[in-house]
Amino acid sequence: QVQLVESGGGLVQAGGSLRLSCAASGGTFSNYVMGWFRQAPGKEREFVAAITRASANTNYADAVKGRFTISRDNARNTVYLQMNSLKPEETAVYYCAADRDGAWSRLATMTAYDYWGQGTQVTVSS
Repeated sequence: QVQLVESGGGLVQAGGSLRLSCAASGGTFSNYVMGWFRQAPGKEREFVAAITRASANTNYADAVKGRFTISRDNARNTVYLQMNSLKPEETAVYYCAADRDGAWSRLATMTAYDYWGQGTQVTVSS
C-alpha cells in the first residue's frame, strides 16, 4: 500500500509560480509511474502530467504544456510539479497519483492509477 501526501499549494497571483511536491511511502517508489491531476470546483478531475519510473518520458495536458514541468527524485520518493504562468482558471485541488502498471497509453486516465493523495489546494487570483 502506497501513501501519497501532497504539499506546496497555496494562493498565488495570476502569472505566478508554485511548486507542488508529493511524498510517497509504503512502497518502492521507483516502481510506479506518477501522475498529477486537478479538480476545479464543479468540474471533473482532469489529467495534468505524468512521468515514467526513471524519468525517461513525460506527458502533459495540452493546457499546461510549456508552463508546467513534472519531475521526480526516486532517492527522495518524491514527485514534483513546477507550475509557472498560472492562470485563475487553474484554481483547483491538485492530486498526485501512482500507477503500478505504467501503461503509457492510459496515463491520462484516472482509472489507470492505483493510489491517490488527499490533494493540495491551489488558488490563483486575478
